[in-house]
Amino acid sequence: MKTVLLCGGLGTRLGEKTTLMPKPLVEVGEHPILWHIMNIYSYHGFNDFVLALGYKGKAIKDYFLNFHALNNNLEINLQNGAIKHFENLSQDWRVSLVDTGENTMTGGRLLRLRSYLEKEEIFMLTYGDGVANVDIKKLVEFHIRHKRIATLTIVRPPSRFGVMHFDGDRVISFQEKPQTEDGWINGGFFVFRREVFDYLDNDITILERKPLERLAADGQLMAYRHSDFWQCMDTMRDKNFLNEIWNSGDAPWFNKGMVNKDNRSNRNVTAEEKSAPTFITANPEKEKFNVL
Repeated sequence: MKTVLLCGGLGTRLGEKTTLMPKPLVEVGEHPILWHIMNIYSYHGFNDFVLALGYKGKAIKDYFLNFHALNNNLEINLQNGAIKHFENLSQDWRVSLVDTGENTMTGGRLLRLRSYLEKEEIFMLTYGDGVANVDIKKLVEFHIRHKRIATLTIVRPPSRFGVMHFDGDRVISFQEKPQTEDGWINGGFFVFRREVFDYLDNDITILERKPLERLAADGQLMAYRHSDFWQCMDTMRDKNFLNEIWNSGDAPWFNKGMVNKDNRSNRNVTAEEKSAPTFITANPEKEKFNVL
């Protein structure tokens, strides 16, 4: 099963970082956030990726063309150009890099990938700027069971501030920037059947607008509820927060068992997904689980 990663946006809220590179290459720790996202899928056995490139897409192509050199120690013989890798740290990934236009919207980028996905009855899609400890296998199983066209993962938005509980003036608990307890938002990590292309019109189609609204109205959109860790990287505040988590050695998206820091497999760590299905409808008076 293929996984589409949307990698073409401008990422303007990251300021000068994205004047130099596309947002998916902005680093969390020593690796681009794109590497972290791909490892989330790879840990669950999904290693076939299609990257929808746009803004500074050449930089992403260069990253993968030089992937082995960037992730291994090496020796270069400058007399004959021979390169020797001291390790063979690699990923079992197949990566298609497709230019989908610099100004194309999210739905338009997916539409431009139609020919690359024509053999896929089901495929996945997510954004190139967010990490989570979503159980991808359970997500796919949920999608297959309900037999509708689309599934999106809904998440609790993370709090910007620490949360405290009191007994009088005594602090009895403190959580630094926890997931909030109220409200659900689109967290990416979609699963689609190929019929989703019938809901996409052209380059200016925004996936999160008319297509998802129509899918909801047609009863073809389901929500996979993820109550655990999720964090996007929209701003420098988000980037710094993700780096703080990574540097702590306790990054939730990594400690579920992706790979360790030198790219070797680390599959012995597991965690129970705190999730439950939710049906999305366009009519809140008919369904109490309306979230759009």
